[in-house]
Amino acid sequence: MVLSRKQHEVGKHLHQNLNHLSNSNLLKRNSEFYQTKAYPDADPPSWSYFIRKHLSQNSPRESLVVYNQIRRKEEYILSVVPLIFKACALLSSLSYGKALHGESIKFGADFDVMIGTSLINMYAKCNDILASRKVFDYMPKRNVVTLNAMIGGYLKHKYMDSASILFDQMSYRTEVTWIEMIKGLARNGDTVKARHLFNKVPPELKNVVTWTVMVDGYTSNREMEAARDLFEEMPQRNFFVWSSMISGYFKRCDIKEAKAMFDRIPVRNLVNWNALISGYVQNGLCEKGLEAFGKMQAEKFEPDEITFASVLSACAQLGLLDSGKEIHSMINHNKIKLNQFVLNALVDMYAKCGDLTHARSIFEEMGIRDNASWNAMISGFAIHGQCKEALEFFSRLESSNKRPDEITFLSVLSACAHGGYVDEGLQIFSEMEKYALAANIKHYGCLVDLLGRAGKLKEAYDLIKRMPFKPNDAVWGALLGACRIHGDTNLVEQIIIELGTSNSLESGDDSHYVLLSNIYAASDRWERAESMRVVMANKGIPKSPGRSSVMLSNTEQQIGANSR
Repeated sequence: MVLSRKQHEVGKHLHQNLNHLSNSNLLKRNSEFYQTKAYPDADPPSWSYFIRKHLSQNSPRESLVVYNQIRRKEEYILSVVPLIFKACALLSSLSYGKALHGESIKFGADFDVMIGTSLINMYAKCNDILASRKVFDYMPKRNVVTLNAMIGGYLKHKYMDSASILFDQMSYRTEVTWIEMIKGLARNGDTVKARHLFNKVPPELKNVVTWTVMVDGYTSNREMEAARDLFEEMPQRNFFVWSSMISGYFKRCDIKEAKAMFDRIPVRNLVNWNALISGYVQNGLCEKGLEAFGKMQAEKFEPDEITFASVLSACAQLGLLDSGKEIHSMINHNKIKLNQFVLNALVDMYAKCGDLTHARSIFEEMGIRDNASWNAMISGFAIHGQCKEALEFFSRLESSNKRPDEITFLSVLSACAHGGYVDEGLQIFSEMEKYALAANIKHYGCLVDLLGRAGKLKEAYDLIKRMPFKPNDAVWGALLGACRIHGDTNLVEQIIIELGTSNSLESGDDSHYVLLSNIYAASDRWERAESMRVVMANKGIPKSPGRSSVMLSNTEQQIGANSR
């Protein structure tokens, strides 16, 4: 259905939003392409085809650019509007979605059941569940898809009672209705109710997807015994349920069972390989992740964006810059779409491997930057001692209307500690409250390290005493290390009393004893140093051998030395 109107002002606000969306060079090129070269007189099926194609390729922004061209022709094509609401939902673009909603009202299209249903879904995914309900109540006609969308929205926002009321009121339910409820309950941690509902699903509606959703509900909550029992009962299995089981075991750090599950798969696909590779990397077994990547290629599977993001993370953690560059070349050669995950992984890899110039180049060219993008750059600068640049990027982040998260603050506080920026670090720490973020023990540890390195030992000790939770070995270790650097044995005596009172010296970790012994030795208090050694011997704490490196004929030789 095409409604031609001469009222250009109707979509003025929408056009302003969509034109703003076209700021990046990529979107400008797409806009010009559709306007002047590609199908300038395209009929509605052609427009719909292009929009669907972009959505299928996970390119919702390009879908909005196409829609902008339709509106410039002063046409309103009813059949493409639900697709555009889907694009807004994928982008979480509430402002664009509201503008489109206003346009649909002015064209009288908001009464259409498909548009109303897509509006409910859009508002729910853009975190405005009240607007979803208003649309739902306003609709003169609803179908089961509409009810499913409203239930899904409630479950997404943890309105369990509201979802249950709608579910109970439904006279007709599809398999999607049951799946939405089971998935929503499990996602919110209530696997008991989810399983109760699963058991009530009519046999004709209990398909492989229903079984998979219940198994995935268990694995998401790390209830692997229940997941395994249900998995073994499944009359048939799809590739997703195998991957869910593999990922579930990896979440429990049960590497052996994860690999055993992978080996059982009768016919593997790329999703299964991605579950194995990412599981290894997330558990710090990066060498195994890269080895699995090689085997996957040997079996003629073409890696996708998820695969590359995982192997780039492995290269980053191992500091393998040359391997990371090879992966980058492979991405370009395979013409892999540079989505947010791949770009962030590239920035992180180059930053962690020390090629900050390349990391910054990719970062600056990114059209959209999320917290992971900023955190990769800030932590990269911090790790490699470019503390001023880390602070500069933190300032840019705040100016960009993005909200820093806990990882951002941890990275920038670490940079302040290594760079000696005491005032800046204290100020940044205080800003966490402004963003409604609660500092955890790692943030306090960074602050203790910052004060300790600057010689403000009493302030560091007082901070530990004021912490809202019990200090751990890392926090005390940071302060003891600072005491060693600044030779403050008086504070050491206080710390010994504190550690003894809190039984922190009973943990079996020899790091505190070694630090204490070295502090006393550095201040010529040899008797106290020796007493620490005696305590270690009596407790059976091993004295770890130190290691040093020398270069012999350009070959690094490791020589053990009992330096402690």
